[in-house]
Amino acid sequence: MAIQDEAALILQLYDLRREDTMRMARDWFARDFNPESMADIESALSSEHSGHLRMVVSYWDMAAALVQNGAISMQLFNDTNGEQFMVFGKIEPFLQDIRNAFGPYFLTNLEKLIDATPGGRERAATMRERMKTMRTRMAAAQGKTSGA
Repeated sequence: MAIQDEAALILQLYDLRREDTMRMARDWFARDFNPESMADIESALSSEHSGHLRMVVSYWDMAAALVQNGAISMQLFNDTNGEQFMVFGKIEPFLQDIRNAFGPYFLTNLEKLIDATPGGRERAATMRERMKTMRTRMAAAQGKTSGA
């Protein structure tokens, strides 16, 4: 595939990320979805955010499938995206439980992409820890501004 074709797919993926519902889903996933257990994931799936969770994880698994099947090179994909590491980082600790509960193919394309990326698991784990640190700082800052 020509690099121009790959670039066109990257830009199409970017446009999909900008769609209003997808943007809301991504914002919720990044800021408010912080699972600490499988119960947290099951709770999200039975809440008003079920569609948000499913939209974000299926988008990144679909995008990873494009890489896995040669439509976009891994180098170009990883050079132009990073959110996939945050998404995988949040889900990875519960991946086996999710697969046991909902099916063995959940996020298989994204997992393959993460594993094929040098240092991919480490990058996802770093993102998971960075998000926890950011939540702690934000909570502390809110406590200071609320007069607590």
